[in-house]
Amino acid sequence: MAKVRSVDRVAEALVAHGMGGRSRELPESTRTAAEAGAALGCEVGQIVKSLVFRVPTTDAALLVLASGSTRVDVGKLSAIVGEPVEQASGAFVRERTGFAIGGVAPVGLVAPVTTYIERGVLAWDRFWAAAGSPRTVFDATPDELIAATGGDVVDVAE
Repeated sequence: MAKVRSVDRVAEALVAHGMGGRSRELPESTRTAAEAGAALGCEVGQIVKSLVFRVPTTDAALLVLASGSTRVDVGKLSAIVGEPVEQASGAFVRERTGFAIGGVAPVGLVAPVTTYIERGVLAWDRFWAAAGSPRTVFDATPDELIAATGGDVVDVAE
């Protein structure tokens, strides 16, 4: 059986959530929020970055979706989770999400991951998120992102 490419997993997930045809590949890297904003001609805040954290006591993965202009306060995230969390390693991110850092999408993950959406994302009518590679993105609204990820909206901004 052939391995499904990460961008194809995202495309399938987008179709399943009524957002098919929204993914696009860009000629420039969108690995960072600043690169994505420049490539798309939008504000950095309109880029949703997907940050993966690890709960050391349980080895659980957490996905935090935050505005590109927001820094996540790990202390606030730990308080919400109820135990310490740490930034995940690249190997952990790939194992738990199926994506490399810089291309982690909020949908199309290889396994369910507890997802939190930083409240700042809701400030935008439409934003862009990674679509499975450092050069692919898709657009969505806050309501679409919440519905597609099942994420809880939280305040974890510094």
